[in-house]
Amino acid sequence: MSSMEQHPGAPTELRRPGRWIALSVLVLAVLLVAVDATVLGLATPFLTEDLKPSGTQLLWIGDVYSFVIAGLLVSMGSLGDRIGRKKLLLCGATAFGAVSVLNAYASTPEMMILARALLGVAGATLMPSTLALIRNLFHDARERSLAVGIWGAMASAGAAVGPVVGGFLLEHFWWGSVFLINLPVMAVLVVVGIKMIPESKNPAPGPWDVVSVLLSLVGMIGVVYAIKELAAHGGSWPVALAGIGGAAALVWFVRRQFRLPAPLLDMRLFHHRGFSGAVLADLLTILGLSGLVFFLSQFLQLVQGRGPLEAGLAELPAAVGAVTAGLLAGVTARRFSVRSVVSGGLAAIGLSLAAVAAIHKDTAYPLIGALLLIVGVGAGFAFTVTSDVILSSVPKEHAGSASAVSETAYELGAALGIALLGSIVTGVYQDFATPAGVPAPTSSAAHESLGGAVEAAKTLTEQQGTALVHAAQDAFVDGLRLASVFGAAVLLTTAVAAWFLLRGQKLEEGIVHD
Repeated sequence: MSSMEQHPGAPTELRRPGRWIALSVLVLAVLLVAVDATVLGLATPFLTEDLKPSGTQLLWIGDVYSFVIAGLLVSMGSLGDRIGRKKLLLCGATAFGAVSVLNAYASTPEMMILARALLGVAGATLMPSTLALIRNLFHDARERSLAVGIWGAMASAGAAVGPVVGGFLLEHFWWGSVFLINLPVMAVLVVVGIKMIPESKNPAPGPWDVVSVLLSLVGMIGVVYAIKELAAHGGSWPVALAGIGGAAALVWFVRRQFRLPAPLLDMRLFHHRGFSGAVLADLLTILGLSGLVFFLSQFLQLVQGRGPLEAGLAELPAAVGAVTAGLLAGVTARRFSVRSVVSGGLAAIGLSLAAVAAIHKDTAYPLIGALLLIVGVGAGFAFTVTSDVILSSVPKEHAGSASAVSETAYELGAALGIALLGSIVTGVYQDFATPAGVPAPTSSAAHESLGGAVEAAKTLTEQQGTALVHAAQDAFVDGLRLASVFGAAVLLTTAVAAWFLLRGQKLEEGIVHD
């Protein structure tokens, strides 16, 4: 572990020149990867019309990106520790830009799912490298808290900024444009990153265990797939096999890490109560934020009839709250306590989700905007402080692996937020009663998704189409209410757990000497 002393000022060698410029490049990558996780929320109606995916395919398009990232983050964080985090970051940025083109021009649902999965592979090389490089750029603990705050603000805000960016582009261009914006951003990252970001890696890393990489990927995807399918369609042998196989792979992964002299992930970190509590809080903070933003995007467009840009701007309070809270999180946690800030943030998200259960088709915007603001503030506080706790818990040579744990929690939370809450929404939605006189093929298309119902209604008479859309909208809102109650229960329970798990946890002070 790193030792720490109090100093009024940092020696020159501990304050690396250009570190803030380097940070700006790193958070640019974080913002873009986070935006890509939610930008499809507003594009969903346009994708539905163009690619005509089934309800299951639509969920996969929405969450396979986060699933793949979650499955590969630990492996990629460990790889960055071994070959160099800067090198991995720049390679990942180049691949991210290239695969974005494939996403933009996908012509079938299957191609879109594959392209999103490949984008997840590229994204997995970016996220752990950014946080790990911050650990090595900033040796002053207070400066690092601010840097992590900026990083956390961008990571949290990205989920809310995605709809705004997507809304602007969809008002003026076709849905593929939401991916092409990645190209200039990644070009800037590579050009500036080559000059401004210092290389860092573990000086004695050991070999990269490919078996562990495969076990991590198979285990994560298998378990999350089983959860998603179980919630959406109930139990079946394929779902059971996926869940059991995934769980077995993760158990094997954990046992293998204890035996390896140079593991991909040091499982002994989880013996620390504060570390485990921070990881759990990370995961469920983003579950609440991403799930709410994803489905409110559809609610604002397809239920309340807002345009894409208007719907995106309507969700901006979540980004404002996340950025503001992220920048204040370190100072607030030092003044009060880590556990009060994290538990309070989780409780804020949980109470906001509970309030969503009261919304209906005609709910006025001020209430929705206030709920999004509170969710953003809660996420900004909780996610930033827990990321700082995780990052400061390990020596800098293992920063990539620790960062990967934080990022895995983030991406898994984003995936589960869409998958679990989405499965509840979909399950309730698909049970709505079709109005009399609607042909069976049209009814079947309408039951796939709310976007599908809106499209299907265009083939009917005005009276039948209006009745079908109203029935579908009512079912979607009912599903959203039930999902929000479930999410609220999970978040409020986690807030209580975090209060006990993070007892006595503090952020570092002063200058960190490695």
